[in-house]
Amino acid sequence: MLFNPSPMITERLLQFIWQFQYFSKKQLQTVNNESLQVIYPGQYNTNQGPDFSEAKIRIDATILVGNIELHVYSSHWQQHAHTGDANYSNVVLHVVWQHDKGIALPNGAELPTLELQPLVPVIMLQQYEALMNAKSFIACGNQLPVLSGLGWMAWKERLLIERLSRRAETIINLLGKSNGHWEETFWWLLARNFGITVNAHCFEELAKTIPVNVLAKHKNQLIQLEALLLGQALLLEAEFEEEYPRLLQREYQFLKKMHKLAPLNKAPMFLRMRPANFPTLRLAQLAALIYQAVHLFSKVKEAADITTVKELLDVTANDYWHYHYKLDEASDYKPKKLGGQMVTNIIINTVVPVLFAYGVYSREQHWKDKAVNWLMHLPPEQNKITAAWKERAVLHQNAFDSQALLELKKNYCDEKRCLDCAVGNKLLRAS
Repeated sequence: MLFNPSPMITERLLQFIWQFQYFSKKQLQTVNNESLQVIYPGQYNTNQGPDFSEAKIRIDATILVGNIELHVYSSHWQQHAHTGDANYSNVVLHVVWQHDKGIALPNGAELPTLELQPLVPVIMLQQYEALMNAKSFIACGNQLPVLSGLGWMAWKERLLIERLSRRAETIINLLGKSNGHWEETFWWLLARNFGITVNAHCFEELAKTIPVNVLAKHKNQLIQLEALLLGQALLLEAEFEEEYPRLLQREYQFLKKMHKLAPLNKAPMFLRMRPANFPTLRLAQLAALIYQAVHLFSKVKEAADITTVKELLDVTANDYWHYHYKLDEASDYKPKKLGGQMVTNIIINTVVPVLFAYGVYSREQHWKDKAVNWLMHLPPEQNKITAAWKERAVLHQNAFDSQALLELKKNYCDEKRCLDCAVGNKLLRAS
C-alpha cells in the first residue's frame, strides 16, 4: 500500500540521508530483491544533473560506477523529465522514499531502485520534524550546545568565511560600478556605515555624488568637507541664524558650482533617532575622518594591526558640534567623538569586509587572513541575537564569534537549514 509521505519528507532530506548513509544497510536489497552494497555513495552535486556523482555500488555480483538520483516517489523520475535527458544516462541507482513505479531504461531493463522508507530510523524523522516545526527563536535551542568546543570553533570558522565571502561578492560587484577604484568603493561603503540602518542607503547615494578626487582636493579644509557633505545631503537648505551654518552655505554654493555637483533628491531622516546618530552629526564626523586621511583604504592596507585602524578612526567633529547635534540648534557642551562602539561597528561592517574582498579579488590570501585576524581582536557584538545564543550556552568571545553566530541565525536557523548545519547534523546523527 502506498502512503502519502509526511510533508517533511523532501528531496533535500533524502539527499542528506543518502550522503551520510543514515539508514539500515543490513541485507540491503533493491525493490526487485537484488542484493545491494553501497561501496561509495558518491559526491554530492549541487549543480545541474544527478544528485550524486562517481558513486560505486554492487548489485548482486556486478559492480557499477556512476551517478545516483533521488526522489520522494519513483514516478518523479518521469515528472522531472529525466527520461531521455543525457545528464541522467549514467544513473546506476534510483533512491526513493517510496517506490510507486518502475522506470524503464533505453535497453528495456528496469532502473535499479532502492526504497528508503523502511530503512530510516523513525526517531531521526521525529527529530527532524520537531526541528522543522519549532517556533522558538532557535529551533534546537533547548538541546544546545550539542557540539564540543572544537566543533563549535570549526563550525564558526566556516560560517564566518561564508559571511565574508558573500559580502566580498557584493563588494566586488560594487567595485565594477566604480570602474575598479578601490578607494571610491571604500568611500561609498564607509559613508553607508556612517548612515547606520536608517540612513545607510541615503548616505551611500550621497557618497556617490562626491567623487574621491573631489574630496582629495579639499582634504586640508575641514569646513569645505563639511559643506560638501551637508550640502549634498540637502541639510543646508534652511535660513540659519547662526554664522557657522551660513558659512557652510556659502562654501557649499561655491563648491557645488565649481564641481558641477548634483545633490540628493531627498534628505536623510532624523525621526525616532538618538541625537548621537543624527545625520548632521554623523556627516560632520565623516568629514573629520576624511580631513584626517582622505585615502582611507590605502591607510587600512598599510595598518600593521587593529590598534592602528582604531587610531585612524578616532576622530571628533569640529568645535561647533561640541554645542550642537543639529545646525542652528544649540545644546549642552559635549565633544562629538566617534565612540568606541561606532569605531568597532565600522571595522566589523566596512573595514574587514572590504579588506577580505580585496584579498578575494587580488587572489592574495594574506589580506583575507589579516581581515579575519582583526575580527578576533575586536569585542563581540551585543544584540538580541548574540544574547539569545549566550542564554543557550553558545558563547562569543570576540567579533569573529559574534559574526559567525549572526550568520548562523540568519542564514541557517531562520531558513530551517538544519540539514546543512553542523548542529543539526549532530542532532540527527545522534538520533
